[in-house]
Amino acid sequence: MYNAKQIGLALASVLSWLLFSDTPNDPEGYVQDASNIRTEYDFIIIGAGSAGAVIANRLSENADWNILLLEAGGDESIVGQIPANAFALQLTNVDWQYETQPQDNACQSYKDKRCNWPRGKMLGGSSSINSMLYVRGNKRDYDKWKNDGNVGWGYDDVLPYFLKSEDNQNPFLAGTKYHNKGGLLTVGESGFRTPLGTAFIQGGVEMGYEHRDYNGEFQTGFGFAQGTVRRGSRCSTSKAFLRPARNRKNLHVSMHSRVSKILIDPDTKVATGVRFEKHGHIYVVQATKEVVLSAGAIASPQILMLSGVGPAAHLTEKGITPILDQPYVGENLNDHVGLIGIVFLIDKPFSLLTTRLMNLPTLLNYALFRGTPLSMISGVEGLAFVKSKYADDDDDWPDVQLHFGPGSDISDDGATNRRIHGYTDEVWNEYYKPILNRDSWTILPLFLRPKSRGTILLNSKDPHDKPLINPNYFSDPDDLKITVESVKIALALSKTDALQKLGSRLYDKPFPGCENQPLWTDAYWECWIKSASFTLGHSVGTCKMGPDSDPTAVVTPELKFRGIENLRVADTSIMPSLPSGNTNAPTIMVGEKASDLIKNTWKEASVESSRADTMFLGREFGLALISLISGFLFSDNRSNPEGYVRDTSAIRSEYDFIIIGAGSAGAVIANRLTEIDGWNVLLLEAGEDESITGQIPLFAASLQLTDVDWQYKTEPQANACQGYVNQK
Repeated sequence: MYNAKQIGLALASVLSWLLFSDTPNDPEGYVQDASNIRTEYDFIIIGAGSAGAVIANRLSENADWNILLLEAGGDESIVGQIPANAFALQLTNVDWQYETQPQDNACQSYKDKRCNWPRGKMLGGSSSINSMLYVRGNKRDYDKWKNDGNVGWGYDDVLPYFLKSEDNQNPFLAGTKYHNKGGLLTVGESGFRTPLGTAFIQGGVEMGYEHRDYNGEFQTGFGFAQGTVRRGSRCSTSKAFLRPARNRKNLHVSMHSRVSKILIDPDTKVATGVRFEKHGHIYVVQATKEVVLSAGAIASPQILMLSGVGPAAHLTEKGITPILDQPYVGENLNDHVGLIGIVFLIDKPFSLLTTRLMNLPTLLNYALFRGTPLSMISGVEGLAFVKSKYADDDDDWPDVQLHFGPGSDISDDGATNRRIHGYTDEVWNEYYKPILNRDSWTILPLFLRPKSRGTILLNSKDPHDKPLINPNYFSDPDDLKITVESVKIALALSKTDALQKLGSRLYDKPFPGCENQPLWTDAYWECWIKSASFTLGHSVGTCKMGPDSDPTAVVTPELKFRGIENLRVADTSIMPSLPSGNTNAPTIMVGEKASDLIKNTWKEASVESSRADTMFLGREFGLALISLISGFLFSDNRSNPEGYVRDTSAIRSEYDFIIIGAGSAGAVIANRLTEIDGWNVLLLEAGEDESITGQIPLFAASLQLTDVDWQYKTEPQANACQGYVNQK
């Protein structure tokens, strides 16, 4: 017999297909997979995620540029379009299903002390699997980037790029200084609210905080969640940026295309193309302008290292020949980590339980009006940005974020939350199962600016092997200390009159593994945080942006890769540090800004090329005259005693002497040996006859670095060649 949950999920799948399936005249019709991939494009973009999809749209606005966008996954999931169903996609085939390395100070109650790290593997990347929360971060975050030397990345510099994308549906926000109307990315609030959400806001006001638009002038305060939602469904970057551009002839989107390496000339250090695998076939495609790496903070450093760019000793250990020793690729890994699984029980029937979501009236209501609990942004109804006792009271730079949900891990009958959070059977059965499906709410508290730093390393040189992810959670004791304070703030919120009216109370059973700690002390909360750590999926920093004066910077403020020409990185990996909030909106901003940086680079290159064409017209005319005169003076005729040597067309299978090289010695030897009538001599030369233009002594040097020159270079020199490219 099928139970109600299974029937509900089946109904949700059918409903999703009916609501979100494609039709030929659909303005949001799905992107078609490229079937005819060319050998050459102007730009190759690796990764169709939150940044890559934006860049593909913006660059293909120039009809003269041909763009190839590579995505390892397929199209986004139809089921994932329902906001309340967001987390059901984790640990499926549209998720990379990463795991951390075993952690010393986190993930202690999970299998092998590893935390799950969900990342989207489909068009839209993690914007197609995430919680859809639209949070820009704090002004101070970006001003710090700028003050650290990243010119053009201050708040006033990046705000126009947030606005450029945005199509805000709140009439009280749209068209103001901080919000825009008419962009490609739809931003709005949930069409459904619970009494719990209202109590959350009122509780925050009781604690002395304002009810805020946290993406506006000030961040500190409580507010209803803003998200990337459109008409009650997910608005991923695939839907927002790729679908409107899907019919452009100059944009090819190749799905199921796993990049194995970026092609880089080891001598010139120029990125020339990409090698990738698609349906078992290997493709090598050239990029005439740039390769843009937008694979995210995990895959971007992995692809760079597979391409020979990264810590040389590590690459050599994995059997990869280093092209550029860049020790900071994969370093500086930042992530937001918080405590998952706190349960506050209530006495009112206000929670989002599966039985209230997956029933025919709710599904039909969603189909018709989109205003049911299914439209709630990943089950997060409100956000708060507050200050711990360690923050500056006079500064609008909160250090704690609270995610409020009108339900908890016990609300879905153990179907999804238990699986994606990774609880062991022992923890689940002992702690959560006794209160399964009771009315409750939860808070996910976290420290916004963690100091701990981790690494991304290769597991092997096989591109199909997942990299080694070590976030090093809570390695800095301040991170744990402030996370404990964030939990205390959540407890204080639960005791406000607004939530007490609903009978709110902490489920006070000691968390398994922490029973020996004195209850409700810092030591107890530290134990629980270490046991039930949860990533917010906000990994950044592994290809850090910085000025020339920063030796740890991997890319410049123009996002150009240091030491490799025609290679740019544009995703969360370039962020020097975490923004104070969720990272999807900042990543889209990076995509918008990167697009302009790329356009400006090649616009300037076009102008310079035009100037160069004008400057060289006279020189080219002069060279043409010289070539013509050379032809008259040095051309061959039958009676010329210095007539040119003819290339042998009939080569025998046997000679007396074979001379390799018709240079200064070989030409002499060939002449002298052929003075003997009985000897047959074969002279082999890699090149052709000498250049006519080179007969004029004044123009001798003009033959260098042409096709009659071998164009050799030395290895980098310690005591010479210091003023040349790569010291060669």
